[in-house]
Amino acid sequence: MIRRYVAPVALALPLAACGLNSIPTAEETAKARWADVQNEYQRRADLIPNLVSTVKGYAKQESDVLTRVTEARAGATRIQLSGDDLKDPAKVQSFERAQNAVTLSLQRLQEAYPDLKSNQNFLSLQSQLEGTENRITIARRDYNGAVQAYNTRIRTFPDAVGAKIFYGAKPMVPFQATTPGAETAPTVNFGA
Repeated sequence: MIRRYVAPVALALPLAACGLNSIPTAEETAKARWADVQNEYQRRADLIPNLVSTVKGYAKQESDVLTRVTEARAGATRIQLSGDDLKDPAKVQSFERAQNAVTLSLQRLQEAYPDLKSNQNFLSLQSQLEGTENRITIARRDYNGAVQAYNTRIRTFPDAVGAKIFYGAKPMVPFQATTPGAETAPTVNFGA
């Protein structure tokens, strides 16, 4: 009689150690962190029209920089990644390039309009954008942590067994610096 109850439990124990629940949990966590990244990028994209309007009202004669900011925003919002796309390095890199173009165009905007620093509306929007950039950094870091946990789980024993057999799990792609020279700190020289 006892054998009848012990056998199913003995068979279930190896399966429980194969990541049957932990693999999808880790994958969903990484996808949720990705949604956080997208949310912060969307917040930035939503702030840019207000910034552009403020700059237009302040300096109508300079439209080239504003056009580049608007085009970069449009390009960045066209590229969307689903949770399944996170396993495709080319799609993730395409998304990163588009987002980096927005960051660069915003930097050029700030450089092109130094007089805007005295405009209160611009200062407020700039502060919001800086905060959003910080949130993007944090969201990307959290996403990379979740991807690392997922990728480690699907590659280590015993979860690797369940990951391969039951889910056909593939590693997710973390964010990486794609801006040329991003790995080198800029030189600051106040003497020249």
